Amino acid sequence: MTSDQHSQTPAPPGPPHGRGAPPTGFGAGLAHHAWRLSGRIVAGVGQLLLWILTGAGRLLRPLGVRIGAKLYGRRAAPAPGGPGSDGRTRTAPAAGTTAPLPRWINAWSEFTRAWYFAPLTGLALTVAALAELAPRVETPLTVEGAFAVAGTLPLVWRAESLRPVAAVVLGAFAASLLTGQTVLVTTAFAALYTLYALGRQLPRQSAGALAVGAAVIVAVVYLATSTLDDIPWPAAAVAVLAAIGLGDARRAVETADRTQAEAHERTSETLTRLTAVQREQAVMRERARIARELHDVVAHSVSMIAVQAETAPYTMQNLSPEARAGYSEIARTARDALVEMRRLLSVLRADAKPEPESAPQPRLDRLPDLIDQHRAAAGQVDLAVQGEPRSLSTTVELSAYRIVQEALTNARRHAPGAGVRVELTYLPDRLAVRVRDDGSAAPTMVLNRDGGAPRTAVLDPADLANTAGSGQSGRTRLETPHSGEEGGGHGLVGMRERATMLGGRFSAGPAAEGGFLVEAELPLTREESPTRDPGSQPPGRP
Repeated sequence: MTSDQHSQTPAPPGPPHGRGAPPTGFGAGLAHHAWRLSGRIVAGVGQLLLWILTGAGRLLRPLGVRIGAKLYGRRAAPAPGGPGSDGRTRTAPAAGTTAPLPRWINAWSEFTRAWYFAPLTGLALTVAALAELAPRVETPLTVEGAFAVAGTLPLVWRAESLRPVAAVVLGAFAASLLTGQTVLVTTAFAALYTLYALGRQLPRQSAGALAVGAAVIVAVVYLATSTLDDIPWPAAAVAVLAAIGLGDARRAVETADRTQAEAHERTSETLTRLTAVQREQAVMRERARIARELHDVVAHSVSMIAVQAETAPYTMQNLSPEARAGYSEIARTARDALVEMRRLLSVLRADAKPEPESAPQPRLDRLPDLIDQHRAAAGQVDLAVQGEPRSLSTTVELSAYRIVQEALTNARRHAPGAGVRVELTYLPDRLAVRVRDDGSAAPTMVLNRDGGAPRTAVLDPADLANTAGSGQSGRTRLETPHSGEEGGGHGLVGMRERATMLGGRFSAGPAAEGGFLVEAELPLTREESPTRDPGSQPPGRP
């Protein structure tokens, strides 16, 4: 076989070069697998170390708990003798005891705030400086001893006069360095502590100037002498700047704490004043609410007693003189009670602003009962409901009920026997209340101021015409003026307060067709409609 034939001989069949073939070089896939393998090895070693540390921590945990209990004291148990979080029964610590470490910290804080802290520490530094210098000199009465005393002893008076003391201490230390004296650890510490105290007391601009000056002096010492050749200059510069910086940081923290304490004190004073004002306003609102309820409920009942006692002699036949005198006394007593009640209400309402009641009692479903009471007192009243009756908010229904109640009371008081018409109109956005009495000529009870028997006066149409323009509608003959007028009660005032409280409108005065008219509109947009008791029905609904 020739060489040409040998070159043309095909290669023997073998496995295709692919996934099953061994790699022919260090490719990207092999590098990726090696990277993943190294990561798993590192993760396994780390997990092993973590297991070791966790096990050691669990073994040393009882020892750590004991050391912490010795230093910080045992934690208080949830209850005396009760089980703790680990299920073991723990005994609560005795009252008044303090853990050792907090007790030591508190004792050190009290010692640093005492007046004798500075003298004791200053003398201790002086003794330490002399003791450090003793092995180097035969007697302390040398220049080095003088510099050591001058660099430490003035710190005894640092609490009273820091700046003069700092001038002496820093000057003595700088002079000892410039004259080539041996650097003592005690005097160096005293100088750094003085820089810290100055940084703590001086404002930030002055502390910055002090840092620049100290750095310049350190540079001069390094350039002029060889005293600090054993100490690298970066270490000396960092020590000086760190001492001043720590003092400035401490001053900033103390200033922030003091500012926060002052702000907290001001906030406490403001809250105290606000609480006092709110308490006073609550008292005034309660007084106004009591006055309003007293007028609406008690005055209504007493006025009914007075009207029924006054009209009884004219509705009952064959009454004896003693019975007539008894009814007259009842009427006079009721009127006197109304006068005294108005005086009491004037006291309760002094400086009191009206506010809606938090727990109103009557609602419009009790309006038929109110009308029956008026009819029982020989009054004529008709109720008309327009629109679709629906449940309204408690405040709106209470205000409407009180307005109708007061209007009926005024009608009985100032126009007994007059016909009254009560109209309720349910509108989409408000409830309209309208109460009008016709002021018709009827037997009118006139109470004798002298205490004699009451007499009857019949008002003729001419009197009605003359009085209709003045808003009295034949009521000027009564002893008690209309509520809301000068010398009267708070009837119209209370009705106006209830309407304006809800943002509504109120008006009261003589009607164009005669009589007296009370109108009020109570908006519904400010109130949510509560769910009415299923057993109750709005007035006018069958």
